[in-house]
Amino acid sequence: MLRVIYRLYRWSSGLRYWAVRRFTPVGLGLLVAITVTMLMGFNIEESVSYQAFMLLLGLLAVAIAFSWFFHMQFTIERCLPRFGTVGVALRYFVAVRNLGKQTQSGLALLENLADARPSFAEWKDVQLDDQKHIRPFSFVKRRANPFKLAITKAATAPPLPSKQEVTVSAELTPLRRGVLRFDGVTLARPDPLGLFRSFVRTPAPQSVLILPKRYYLPPIAMPGSMKYQQGGVALASNIGQSDEFVSLREYRRGDPMRHIHWRSWAKTGKPIVKEFEDEFFVRHALVLDTFTDRPHTEQFEEAVSVASSFACTILTQESLLDLLFVGAQAYCFTAGRGLAHADQMLEILASVRPSSDKPFASLETLVLNHSSTVNGVICVLLAWDEARQQLVAKLKSLGLPLLVFVIRDAGEKNPLDHGPMRDDPEHLHSLEIGRIEEQLARLV
Repeated sequence: MLRVIYRLYRWSSGLRYWAVRRFTPVGLGLLVAITVTMLMGFNIEESVSYQAFMLLLGLLAVAIAFSWFFHMQFTIERCLPRFGTVGVALRYFVAVRNLGKQTQSGLALLENLADARPSFAEWKDVQLDDQKHIRPFSFVKRRANPFKLAITKAATAPPLPSKQEVTVSAELTPLRRGVLRFDGVTLARPDPLGLFRSFVRTPAPQSVLILPKRYYLPPIAMPGSMKYQQGGVALASNIGQSDEFVSLREYRRGDPMRHIHWRSWAKTGKPIVKEFEDEFFVRHALVLDTFTDRPHTEQFEEAVSVASSFACTILTQESLLDLLFVGAQAYCFTAGRGLAHADQMLEILASVRPSSDKPFASLETLVLNHSSTVNGVICVLLAWDEARQQLVAKLKSLGLPLLVFVIRDAGEKNPLDHGPMRDDPEHLHSLEIGRIEEQLARLV
């Protein structure tokens, strides 16, 4: 039965996509009128609606017939920005060149995105998850379509003379982070009645990386103070001792003899020493919880957005940030103070996926192994269960300052049990989906 429903879903979504692109707004109104007059005109002896039905159907047939006579050759060159952001309009330019012999006018440019409809397995997982977590006849708002990648708008093209090129301003709004793929471009022209569009398509594969949504964060006193990092910034992403040096310089009175670089002394004829970069600076760990068995949840997406917001905020300060999470394996990415930039951290977060085949203990092991190198820890968690409270308790036992954020479903009113944060409750925050921006803005 699910396979039958899935086939109906693909058929209906494909038909809706085709109709919205092919018919103008007036044409869609005509389709509604045809449907109404058809339903009212079955009894031709007591109703004259069938006459209106035949007239409207004839207009539609004429409009569709005109589409056969639209022929055009063109090339396009799309100029995309490097990144987009979820929920923020992505504006770019498309250069269109008319290769035909006639001037074309009244054209609209439509983007052809890669087919985002899920496979049967992905669709089935979402349906079963909804059945498990949403009661029948409940008034709980169902999730938005998790497979819709962007909202596109038709761009109006100016008159296009023969053998000439025009630049069209286009816009779309990304709805999901990750790689947004373009298949090609369609130039559409309505028929003389303004009901049905004729199409000419050209392939133009391209892609743009969509970064996670970010929230404004007020100035926050981040946990932790400066800590000695042996090896300095250049070696801060490595754990353990290192004998590498930063540069060479002339000997100064008081320099230890063991730092003398004998080969350079032999070449220059004067003492040269190795200069090491040992510094004190702040280093934070940003722990992202990826452990959920629910596919395509808004809770996980919001957790990634909160982590992205902190990544951008911390990296504007003079500190290092270690992003810790578990995907196909355990990952640790370091940014800040010349090692990497905020854009690179956001690129990583744009590709994070939920982890459902590994135990939460793998994240605990990663964080605890890394705890000796950081000054403070920010945890973005998907739940506040025993396993996650145990991780927080172990970090507190090590004397590390913590900021803990728990992402919760909309309408969740029960207050969190402070648990291991009972002696530091002001650093445990519950973030409710739909109010996260408001709640983050109140942080101090």
